[in-house]
Parts: sequence; C-alpha cells; structure tokens
Amino acid sequence: MITRIASHHVVDRDGSDSPATITVEAGRISDVSEGIDPKAELVDEWILPGYVDTHCHGGAGADFTDPDREAALRAVHYHRSQGSTTLFASTVTAAIDDVVAQIGRLRQLVDLDEIAGIHLEGPFLAESRKGAHAVELLCDPDPVSVGRLIEAGGSALKMVTIAPERAHGLEAVTTFTTAGVHAAIGHTECDTTTASAAVDAGADVITHLFNAMPSIHHRKPGPVPPMLTDSRVVCELICDGVHLAPDVIRMAMSSAGPKRIALVTDAMSATGQPDGDYILGSLPVKVVDGRARLLAADGSLGAIAGSTLTMGRAVEFVTSVVGIPLGQVAVMAATTPAKLHGLNEVGVIEEGHWADLCLTDAKGHLVRVIHRGEAV
Repeated sequence: MITRIASHHVVDRDGSDSPATITVEAGRISDVSEGIDPKAELVDEWILPGYVDTHCHGGAGADFTDPDREAALRAVHYHRSQGSTTLFASTVTAAIDDVVAQIGRLRQLVDLDEIAGIHLEGPFLAESRKGAHAVELLCDPDPVSVGRLIEAGGSALKMVTIAPERAHGLEAVTTFTTAGVHAAIGHTECDTTTASAAVDAGADVITHLFNAMPSIHHRKPGPVPPMLTDSRVVCELICDGVHLAPDVIRMAMSSAGPKRIALVTDAMSATGQPDGDYILGSLPVKVVDGRARLLAADGSLGAIAGSTLTMGRAVEFVTSVVGIPLGQVAVMAATTPAKLHGLNEVGVIEEGHWADLCLTDAKGHLVRVIHRGEAV
C-alpha cells in the first residue's frame, strides 16, 4: 500500500501536469498538494489517473460471456495490470435469452466490485455493418426485448450499442436513456439525419467511431461528421494502429477534443495471448501478428474481430505515434469516460477518489499500475 507518492508530472482533470504529492489513506486519495514533499516516494514517471475502459470483451484467453466466473476474473485482472483500473464488460450479439443470462452472470462481477458496469454490443445492430457479430442473431429493439434487458441489467447496465435506423430504434434509444442506460450509436448504416435524431432522442455515445458505419462522403456525409461536432456526444476511438490511421485519429481529436473522446480497447479474449485461433461470441477468429479477424470456413480472413489492445498500449500509441500530448491522452483514457458514465470515484487524481494511478514514461509507456493504493 502506498501512502505518499510524488512526481514532477502529476496530471489533473484538464490534462495539465505539474509537480505534486499524492497522499493515500485506506485506498483513497486523501490529499493532493502542490510541489514535492521530501517525505514522499519521488518517482521519475508521470502520474496519470487509472484508465477507464468502457468497451472490452475479454482478455487473457477469457471472454466476459464465459459462464466460468474465474475465467472472466482472469480477464479483469489482466486488463487491470495493463492500466484499466476501471472496466466495463462488453457482450457480443446473442439471442435475447442468452444476453439476459449473460447479464445475470456479469452482475455478480459488478456486485463483487470487480467491474464497474455492463455494455451490450448487440443484438440491435445493422446486418450490413455487423462486423464480428452473428448476422442470424441480429434483431430489432422491440419494446419487449428492450424491457427485458433493462430489467435484467438494473443499475449494472451502463450502455447499449444500437443501430438507430432499425425498426423501433429511436424509441429504444429514448427508453434506454430514460432508464439511465447510455444509448450508443454503432454498427449502423444510418445517415446524418437519423444519427442526429438518435442524439435528440437521448443517444450520447458513438461506438468505435469510423468503424462499422458509413465513411464520410462529400455529398453523403453519414453519421461521422455530426457525431464529431455535436457537443452532446462522446466518441469512442480504438487506437491500436489497425482500426484507425494516425491521421484520422488526429482529425477526430482536433474536431471533438479530449473532453469528448473516450479511448477504448474493444479487446477480445486473445488479448495478452499468442497468435492463434479463438472464439468471439459464437464466431471463429484467427489472430495473426496481434490482429484479430473472423475466420471463414475456407480458411480466409474476414472482418476485424475486436482487438488485442490494452489501454496501456493505446495511451502509448496515441502519445508516441499520433503525437498527442500525454496529459490530453490521459483525459481521453480516464477522465472523459468516467465523467460520461457518472463514475464519480475514478478518472481524476483528486481528494476523495480511489487511488487508481498509472505511472508512465514521457511517451506514455506504462511502467507501473496502482489500484486503490495497492501495486498491481
């Protein structure tokens, strides 16, 4: 358990860094004072708030939909060791009965305080933008199905990805929002008008912006431009060097700014594992050189199937490759997602919050993780 730690680069909620000393009592930050206390452990690294990953399917060989609780916990603990001190468990498309059962199991991890919430990615997605989701299981968000998911999830259900152009789509966005669940536009074929209508109905997130949606066209702009420019929307970005080119990431960050971008991993079970064959939901996946793609029956590789990214590597990539200042990257990796989801005990280095800290070098390379005052 750390009691007092100091650095010349402690990052605040706005992404600025300055010399500061952090005092920890019972796992929480009891004081953040300017300057270096000579009695504190002085570290060379930058001190960032622990990362908050709100879109993650698994890791360490385990999927969050696995009925084996120990397997799911293995994924949680792996991602925690890689900087994700706060984590949502994401599901993939399944039949509604199966999703309800998955929610029931994941709520146990919420009750154990191992994860901070549940994110449902599917089954209310567009067939044409299914990505790594079983097309035969996609369906419309009819009121009965939506009600079942809300009832099953209770306060643990934090976010649902939805294609708003589906039948009952806009109605479902409003219903989820009214129930306190964030509606995220994603895996969608929607146009600009429908995307904006979904935001008017309550949607405030776009799932992995640019991926699994129409690209920008100068006469048919699609959902990307209004989501980048609407101040009500937080944009997820998967920054692994596979999903998005650095120039696209720079454009998004220049347009939306760090307070409206949330870095996510979209990690699947192969994260932290060797290349090879895996399963995402019910679909076979092959990982080659750390890149996960659907595996067809003839052995050919198809759509990108999540990632093998960690938040630690995402922060390093955005800092060292994309060229965004580390303090701003910390905001996108921790402060913005925590604020969006009302996670008021994490996301910033301030008095009263959990002592969740990521120590990195100046290029964002993760050196050390502290979770609730304890080294991970």
